Amino acid sequence: MKEDTLMLTVLLRHDQTQNLAQLQGRLDDNDWWHEFPPEGCEVVSWVVAMGIGQIVTLRLPAHRLSTVNVELERRAWGTFATEFYPTYDFVPVRERLTRESDERRKALSS
Repeated sequence: MKEDTLMLTVLLRHDQTQNLAQLQGRLDDNDWWHEFPPEGCEVVSWVVAMGIGQIVTLRLPAHRLSTVNVELERRAWGTFATEFYPTYDFVPVRERLTRESDERRKALSS
């Protein structure tokens, strides 16, 4: 990942006072499916967690963070309650830590 990029995980909690048709209508009215995420942001993952809502992880240039915030305010509010978490890809870190653990174990057993 480049130094000037970040990952952001967004929890989109469904407004459970509305049914699916109402939620979809509101998203259509706000042009959600065409305008989110904003240009320059990459969708790393987008999953549905039943009982919670949608969990979206984006990779974006750091200077686009405020744009993501504004687009969520414009397009998601009223349909979702939003939560934001800066995130990072832990897989390479986990792989390194596993190698280091294996090396320590090997050294102890020698």
